[in-house]
Amino acid sequence: MPTLTDLALRQAGLTEADVDWLHMLLSDWQLLADLSFADLVLWAQVRDGSGWLALAQIRPVTAPTAIADDIVGAVHPGGARPFLDVAMEERRICREGDPEWTTGVPVRHETIPVTHEDRVIAVIERSTNLSAARTPSRMDLAYLRAADDLAQMVAAGIFPLPGEQPTLVRSPRVGDGLLRLGRSGRVTYASPNGLSAYRRLGLTADLVGAELGPLTARLSASGGPRDDSLMLTASGRAHMETEVEGNGSVVQLRAIPLVVGGVRSGALILLRDVTELRHRERELITKDATIREIHHRVKNNLQTVAALLRLQARRLKAAEARAALQEAVRRVGSIAIVHETLSHAPDEVVDFDDIAGRVAMMAAEVAAPEARVKPGLSGEFGLLPASVATPLALVLTELLQNALQHGFTRPTGTALGGKLEVTANRLNGQLTVTVTDNGVGLPEDFDVNSTASLGLQIVRTLVVAELGGRLEVSPQPGGGTRVLVEIPVQTATGTPDGGAGPGTPA
Repeated sequence: MPTLTDLALRQAGLTEADVDWLHMLLSDWQLLADLSFADLVLWAQVRDGSGWLALAQIRPVTAPTAIADDIVGAVHPGGARPFLDVAMEERRICREGDPEWTTGVPVRHETIPVTHEDRVIAVIERSTNLSAARTPSRMDLAYLRAADDLAQMVAAGIFPLPGEQPTLVRSPRVGDGLLRLGRSGRVTYASPNGLSAYRRLGLTADLVGAELGPLTARLSASGGPRDDSLMLTASGRAHMETEVEGNGSVVQLRAIPLVVGGVRSGALILLRDVTELRHRERELITKDATIREIHHRVKNNLQTVAALLRLQARRLKAAEARAALQEAVRRVGSIAIVHETLSHAPDEVVDFDDIAGRVAMMAAEVAAPEARVKPGLSGEFGLLPASVATPLALVLTELLQNALQHGFTRPTGTALGGKLEVTANRLNGQLTVTVTDNGVGLPEDFDVNSTASLGLQIVRTLVVAELGGRLEVSPQPGGGTRVLVEIPVQTATGTPDGGAGPGTPA
């Protein structure tokens, strides 16, 4: 289906400023449809003026539809709908006399010119299904009166409010609760849902006749200075949205000042009880804070464990036992880095490029300082969930430690020096990590599946069994070793990653 922008610019010949105005209008015209109990269709003249083009359409929530078919993109020749021409030429709201029966259902049509910068750029056709006509209630009359006021504001080019941002999807709707204020700010009508919302705030008296601004301020739970937006919104003096909390409930308010014929005639207040929604949001915030605190404490505990192992290693005389404890310290440290990062993350997703840099720095400092080799990083790991980041950090620690301890040191213990590189490439739901060095290389009879090295056994278990990936260890052309790790990854939304090419060197 073509979009409003496509139809308006290509076929109707409207300007981009006109299209922006129409987008603002359409973000709020569900309000007009619900108050009118009518379908709305937005029409604009085609570029050559030979007919009318349907740009958009919406149906009411408060009444049966009058237009069952979708007509966006339809074109009617000039003269086929004369009431559209009248609204455009005479710049006034046009009401058709007798109902139309073309579909077997009586439908009353009205047209409202849409004015922008003192020009009529489109026309809204308001179609009401009269098949379910009944004696209007007080609420019906209040809705229709409000709809007529809004229609006159649209025709005058003052609704939506010039410069106003499009209405949020979470804004209150007509059915959530509606209050009508007079010029003095006193309530002249309150829908049942609107009255119920104020009852939840602690109101015990009648709402009709009360001055809403001071009343809302008294019901507010805040004992200190109140936000000016509360009084401005509740009094209907400004087009604003705010929330009021009182008596254990939270009510969202939206004010729409009504200006008819250049004179302020009052305001509409839309309101909705959002107590449960805010309660759940606060629970989520508390839960997130608790999870971050847990990660912080786990990091502290791991650092304590590492410190204890380090102290124990210093007391051992056996070189092999001391080396084993030092390896355990590095493994615990790599896991602590992930938990430290998660303690600052808003969710269970971390930027692994930062973790990889810290792991590489730690390996260069403590794994084999005599080798005088600093690992280089290139490419981009991107965002990874904690379930992948923790084992991957341990894998990277083991591979760097193994290369530094065994790839750049002769059996006599003298350092060789050389180059150690880590390259990450993320593409089409797969992360490929390559660790290459130009050291002494692999033994002739090396087999990664039968090696006795604890570090490589840990790597193989984590990559293949836990991450569901692939591990390959092979000689590097020209000398040295090449380790390839491939693991499936997902984005933060849980869908396969669309790919991130190599980034700048870390």
